[in-house]
Amino acid sequence: MAASEAKALASTHPAMLVATVCGVGLSPKAPGTWGSLVSLPFAWLVARAGGSVGLVIAAAVIFAIGWWAAAIVAARLGDDPQIVVVDEAAGQFLTLAAAPLDLWHFAAGFALFRLFDITKPWPVGWADRNIHGGFGCMFDDVLAAIYAALVLLLGGMILGG
Repeated sequence: MAASEAKALASTHPAMLVATVCGVGLSPKAPGTWGSLVSLPFAWLVARAGGSVGLVIAAAVIFAIGWWAAAIVAARLGDDPQIVVVDEAAGQFLTLAAAPLDLWHFAAGFALFRLFDITKPWPVGWADRNIHGGFGCMFDDVLAAIYAALVLLLGGMILGG
C-alpha cells in the first residue's frame, strides 16, 4: 500500500486512526519515536489523575484497543507495519508507571523505552520476530516497557529517588 493510500485509509477507518495514533504513525521519519513522544503529555495527565495504577490501567486499555487496530492494519499492510505506533503509546504508558511524576523521570522513561524498543534485547527481539498479528505488534513493546520500567525502578532504588 502506498503512503497516499495509507493516509486515505487512516482518515477513514477507525482501526487506522487508532493504530497510527491519529496519523502520527504516518510520519516519514521515526514514527515510533513520534508515537512515544506524543504519548507523554497524555501519560502525564493520566499520572496526575490516577498515579501509577492509572497508567497501568490506561496501558492495558491502549493495549487491548491497539491489539484490535493493529490486527486490522497488519492484515492489510503486512506484519507489524511501521505506521502502527499505538504499541509505542501502550509501552510508553507502562514504562512511565514506574516513574515519579516529574519532567526528568518522564524524559528518562521516554529515552529508556525507546532504547529497549529500538535495540530489542532478548526476549523483545524474539517476540518481534516470532509473534505475529495484532498481538505481536503490541507485545514486543510491552516487553521493552518492562525493561525500561525495571531500569527506572532500579535507578530510583540506587539513587534513592
